Amino acid sequence: MKNKKLIIIAISIVTIGIVISGWLLTRKDYDEMTYNEFINKIENSSVKNVSIIDDNTLHVKLNDHNNITYKVPNPSKEGFKEYLLINNIKVETGNSNTMQKMFQSFGVGIILIGIILYLRKGSSDNKQVIVDANKSKINSNKVVTFTNVAGNDEAKELVKDIIDFIKTPDKYSSLGARMPRGVMLYGPPGTGKTLMAKAVAGEADVPFYAVSGSDFIQMYVGVGASRIRKLFKKAKKSEKAVIFIDEIDAIGKKRAGKASASNDERDQTLNALLTEMSGFNDNEGIVVIAATNRLDTLDSALLRPGRFDRQIEIGLPDYNARREILSLHARNKPLHDSVDIGKIAKDTVYFSGAMLENLMNEAAIITANNNDKVITSNYIDKAFYTVVAGSEKKDRSNITNRDRQITAYHEAGHALITKLLLPDNVISKVTIIPSTKGAGGFSMSIPKDKMYQTKKEIRNNIKVLLAGRIAEEIAFGKDEVTTGASNDIEKASIMIKDYIIKFGMDDELGIFNAESANVKDTSIVTQCRNEINQAYKETKEILENKKEYLDEIVEELIRKETIDNVDIDIICA
Repeated sequence: MKNKKLIIIAISIVTIGIVISGWLLTRKDYDEMTYNEFINKIENSSVKNVSIIDDNTLHVKLNDHNNITYKVPNPSKEGFKEYLLINNIKVETGNSNTMQKMFQSFGVGIILIGIILYLRKGSSDNKQVIVDANKSKINSNKVVTFTNVAGNDEAKELVKDIIDFIKTPDKYSSLGARMPRGVMLYGPPGTGKTLMAKAVAGEADVPFYAVSGSDFIQMYVGVGASRIRKLFKKAKKSEKAVIFIDEIDAIGKKRAGKASASNDERDQTLNALLTEMSGFNDNEGIVVIAATNRLDTLDSALLRPGRFDRQIEIGLPDYNARREILSLHARNKPLHDSVDIGKIAKDTVYFSGAMLENLMNEAAIITANNNDKVITSNYIDKAFYTVVAGSEKKDRSNITNRDRQITAYHEAGHALITKLLLPDNVISKVTIIPSTKGAGGFSMSIPKDKMYQTKKEIRNNIKVLLAGRIAEEIAFGKDEVTTGASNDIEKASIMIKDYIIKFGMDDELGIFNAESANVKDTSIVTQCRNEINQAYKETKEILENKKEYLDEIVEELIRKETIDNVDIDIICA
C-alpha cells in the first residue's frame, strides 16, 4: 500500500515537471516598446489590440506585426481604456500570464502536501529504528552468533535455554514450563550487552527487532505508547522473534510517588510496555531483551517475575575473557611474533570489551600511519596509552622547567605511594609527557584481577590519589600546590563516600546506608571530610619519611620523561 502511494506521488511529480518544462520551452518572449512609441502607433492606427496585464504592464499587438507581442508600461490613468476603445483598438483585461500563475498554484499545492506528509511521517512509527538482523540470508557472515561473543561465558549459559525455548517450545511446554518473557542485561558501558542480544537472535535464527529507549520518548502524550504497541504487533507477525530495547532506562525509570512529579508521556509508555509484556501467550516464541547500565534506576514493576524474569550481569571481562576478546579482534590483523596476547590481557585490567576492541584498532591505525605492514608490541603500547590517556603532545616547547618539576613531583608521589602501599600493583608507566586529553602527565598502575576489595585496599587507593597533591606540598610548600590534583580529589571523594555509605566500613557510622534509606544526615559529610583529612595526614607522613626516594624518582622522570616499574624498583631497593 505504501509503495503504491509512493509510485503515484512520483508519477505526479514527474508529470508536473514535464508540463512545466514544456511551458518554459514554448513560452513567448516579448519585445520592449516605449510608451511614446505606443502613443505614436495609436495615432497612426497601427495598434490592433491591447491586453491589460496588471497595473504596470500592457501587451500590445500591431496590425502589420501580428506574430510579435510588445511589452509596454501601463500608465494606469483614468480614462485610458476609453481612449483605446475610441481609437478602435480591441482591449482585453484578462491575464495572459494565467498559465504561470496556475503552475505557481501547483507548486504551492505540492509544497503544502509535502509539509503534511513530512509532519505525518514525524509523528508515525517510521521514526523508529527497527532492524531485523536475520532478514537477509545473502551474507550469513553478518548474522551474529556466540562465535562473535568472546568471554561472558556465564551469561551465555544463562541465555542458552531461552534459545532452546524459542527453537523447541514443545520440549518445555510438555513439562509445564513457561518461557521467560524478558531478559534484562545490565552492566558497565561497552561490555557487550547489545552483542549478546544479537547473538541470541542469531543462534535462535529468528528476526531481531532493535530499538532504543529514546525512540519512544516524545513531546506528545500517547505517541510513545502507540509506538510500543506497534512494535510488539510487528514482532507478533513473525511468530518467533527477539525484541531488543537498548537503554531501557530512558522509559523504564522509577515512577514518581507524587502525581505532580510524574511524567505523563514516559509513564504511559512504560505502562504500555508492561501491558504488552504481560499480554504474551505463555509459549508464544517472542522474547524481549533489554539493556541498561543503570539497573538501580528501573521501576520495580519492570523487574518482577513475568516481565523481565532474568537479570543477567554483563560485567567487565576477567583475564581469560580479555585474552579471548583480544584474540577475537586480532584474527584479521597481522601481529608480529613478539606480540604476547597474554601480557596485553594482564595489562588491561578494568578494560571493557569495547575498549579492548578500540585498543587493537588503534594499534592497527598507528601501524598504518607509520607505513608498516605488521603490528608490533611497540605500536600496541602506544595504542594502550592513547586509549587510557590520549596521544602524546608533540610540541612541548611551551612547558617551563617549573611546570616539569611540578608534574614530576605529582606523578612521583602517586608512583611511590603505590609501590609502598599497594605492592601487588604493577606500575606500568609514569610519565611527565602531557597528553591531548589535557593531562600534564600520568601514573599508570595495574592491579591484580580480584572479585573484591578489602577495607585496607580502599583506604590505600585513596592515599594513592592524594599523594600527588601531598608531593607538591612537600616540594614547594602549602601555598604553591596546583590545580593538577582536581581529578584525584574528585575520585578520592567518591571513594570515601562509598567507603562510608555504600560499603559500611566506617567504624564510627557503622553498617548503615543513609543514601538508600533516604536519610539526610550532615554528620556523614563531616565524617567523609574527617576520614579524607586523616588519610591525607597519614600519606604525608609516609612521603616525608621517604623523601629521598621521592627526589630520586623525580630526577629520573626529568631525565628520561618516562619510567616504569623496573626503574622504581631499582630506586626503592
